[in-house]
Amino acid sequence: MDLEEHRPRLTGYCYRLLGGGAETEDAVQETFVRAWRTHDPERGPLTPWLYRLATTICLDMLRGAQRRATAMDLSDPAAPGSPLGAPLPGSTWVGPFPDARLEPAAQAETREDVRLAFVAALQTLPPRQRAVLILRDVLCWRAAEVADLLDTTTASVNSALQRARAGLRRPEPLRPADPAAVERYTRAFVEHDVATLVRMLHEDATTTMPPFAWWLRGAADIAAVVANAPDSGCDDVRLIPTRANGQPAFGQYRRIGDEYRPFALVVVEFSADRVVSTTTCLDPDLFGLFDLPMTFPTPARTSG
Repeated sequence: MDLEEHRPRLTGYCYRLLGGGAETEDAVQETFVRAWRTHDPERGPLTPWLYRLATTICLDMLRGAQRRATAMDLSDPAAPGSPLGAPLPGSTWVGPFPDARLEPAAQAETREDVRLAFVAALQTLPPRQRAVLILRDVLCWRAAEVADLLDTTTASVNSALQRARAGLRRPEPLRPADPAAVERYTRAFVEHDVATLVRMLHEDATTTMPPFAWWLRGAADIAAVVANAPDSGCDDVRLIPTRANGQPAFGQYRRIGDEYRPFALVVVEFSADRVVSTTTCLDPDLFGLFDLPMTFPTPARTSG
């Protein structure tokens, strides 16, 4: 029984349901453990059985849990210069997830159904509606297949899908990121080139910084904060590129003594050559999820 070939697509399903990276990994692993113990080939194909198990596990995990959110769901935008406030628990947030662990289709730059804003919008739906919408509209299952998985009727599935579609607040679509713009932004970030960073902002851009509920909206307010941020130039910051939720991302490292250590996992949403949002996750544990190093040495100094 080859389970690994199912891992990326099943991971994408569980992530959209749960909204958290560690929980997603746990759900997929538990699905595989139960599949090894209980699957009988004479009872039917493996794929529907895996999704039945995964759905049961995820719905159990969601029972009684606080729904995950983004900062925009929790508070009004802050004013430049206002305090960050107290950090909130990690379970508060929709967490970023690496493209490399999702189904190949979700890694395409034009995919919208794995963006942080979309996953956050899914969390507002009741869990069973959420499962129906993901299976039907994202994974393209037939209504009869979903009904069989959920032990219900096709009419019930269609009704749940209609309610889910009506209740889902989809984010505005993005145009594919311009690779040259991504490179320009990354260079400006490392060099603390405030003028370039500000010029690249969309007028309605947002910036968030989990685990704080503090966030900003609008290029002018973001520019005011960036301009007053401490200068961290090339010697103090290193970036390792990655991808998260279908968008450019990078691990940001700060120099401490003779090595660089994780500071934040940053997800940058572009629409063509403009930055529409940045999510700076101050959680070093995410570096393991993204297979990023936890430390690396500073370059050796050469004598001139």
